Amino acid sequence: MRTELSEEESAAGARRRAAVEDEPGALLTTYRRRLRAVDLPVSRMAWAGAMAVFGLALVLRLWGLGSIGELIFDETYYVKDGFTLTQQGVEMDWPEEPDAAFEAGDVDSYEETASYVVHPPLGKWLIGAGMTLLGADSPWGWRISSAVLGSLAVLMLTFIARRLFRSTTAGLIAGLLFAVDGMALVHARTSLLDPFLMVFVLAAFGALLIDRDRFREHLALTAARMQLASEAPPPLAASGGLRPWRILAGALLGAACAVKWSGLYFVTVFGIVTVLWDWWARRTIAQPRWFLVGLVKDAIPAFFAVVGTALLTYLVSWAGWFASSIGYNRHLAADEGVATGFGPLDALISLWLYHRQAYDFHVGLDSEHPYAAHPAGWLLQLRPTNFYYRSYDYGENGCEVARCGAHILDVGNPLIWWLGALAILVAVVLGIVHRDGRAWASLSGIVAGYLPWLLYTDRTIFTFYAIAFEPWLILCLTYVLSLVIGPPGAERERRLAGGLFVGSLLVLIVMVSAFFWPVWTGQVLDVEQWQYRMWLPSWT
Repeated sequence: MRTELSEEESAAGARRRAAVEDEPGALLTTYRRRLRAVDLPVSRMAWAGAMAVFGLALVLRLWGLGSIGELIFDETYYVKDGFTLTQQGVEMDWPEEPDAAFEAGDVDSYEETASYVVHPPLGKWLIGAGMTLLGADSPWGWRISSAVLGSLAVLMLTFIARRLFRSTTAGLIAGLLFAVDGMALVHARTSLLDPFLMVFVLAAFGALLIDRDRFREHLALTAARMQLASEAPPPLAASGGLRPWRILAGALLGAACAVKWSGLYFVTVFGIVTVLWDWWARRTIAQPRWFLVGLVKDAIPAFFAVVGTALLTYLVSWAGWFASSIGYNRHLAADEGVATGFGPLDALISLWLYHRQAYDFHVGLDSEHPYAAHPAGWLLQLRPTNFYYRSYDYGENGCEVARCGAHILDVGNPLIWWLGALAILVAVVLGIVHRDGRAWASLSGIVAGYLPWLLYTDRTIFTFYAIAFEPWLILCLTYVLSLVIGPPGAERERRLAGGLFVGSLLVLIVMVSAFFWPVWTGQVLDVEQWQYRMWLPSWT
């Protein structure tokens, strides 16, 4: 009879005894694994990499930010509106051809009547905040808010991609791509509304990701505790607990709508996504009646948390208009004969009637514009928007040849956008075939920020609207590049080959961005050098 155990058998027995002794921990680990609630600790290297990418983004967005002392493209509307908001609480009218005087520092020449505007005020308030800080007579003041928030968006995307793909490498890839892309750069260096819309919807997506992970952790803890205690589940299973990140997401989505109404599409899509995440989690741990439970305890509260908070945030953004007596259409309810005599209610009615007018303007906008672009070509950057162009003869503004030009073309890095368009198709296929939630999450912003525009092809729209969904195009591209590198458990040779390929591609992308830098920042180029950068005839 054998009386001694081998070392392997002794070790196996020790592991079994440890598993029995640590049954609560083992059970919790099992639930967490099923729910994919796997920790990815933030290491010093992860923070160092993220800060390096953020530093790069900040330098690219601040370098020479005030070198062009003219109002660029639609800055002619939003910069002046932002200034009068800080002075009067509402947007004010200006005399004819006011830009030259404003650019020269005569910023107080606005008139005493309120201006008719068709976009909510929050984005313009943010522009005005920059001018309050650095001066309305300074191009730095006009653009500093957009530049800082555009840089923070790069940092946010870095951590969002890291959390979504559970990979520090993936996060740094996404951050680098966003930091050096031309569309992101041009928008961050220009005070339009769309970059603020992008920042708020991206932040909302990040908040919902954190909410998702915390909910799954809460669900795993609750399920493990109930199983260990042999407790019968309540009739409608466990509650999701307090979910402050979902409320924050609602506030951020409301802020997005308070910049441009197209934020409504993100409210709808992200609201659906967060509920689907909850249903998936409850179904994964085999909760009884998971659909009904998810509807009662997740979906309905989510509606109030997201939509209710968004609506409240949106109304707060109009505080200046509510507080004023001169805001455009401020007393429209009385003018239309529908006033009730109760001031707060009449103000809300006036705001609603004003919104109906603005909506009619938006859907009826069909005037011709040389840079209008069908959304079918946005992903391939077929018709980018020209923000600024000035031509110079020899000796003017540093021109050393017969003819020069200074151009700001809102075109993305072609490699990022062309490969990103392909990555979207790959993500759709893999999302369907492998039911990969990472793919669908990466596509959610495309659904919210891009697809709705296909319904409005009869109105005047522009490629620069694509900045709102660009982070998700980059997430799709990052997703595919991560698959090329391979999972952590893949063979070393496999990951080395994939890493070398992706690294080489990233170097090439950065080099292309360096090549396009002059036409993203309005640098003076001789015409021949400028033509080298016009890769498609439709770019001119």
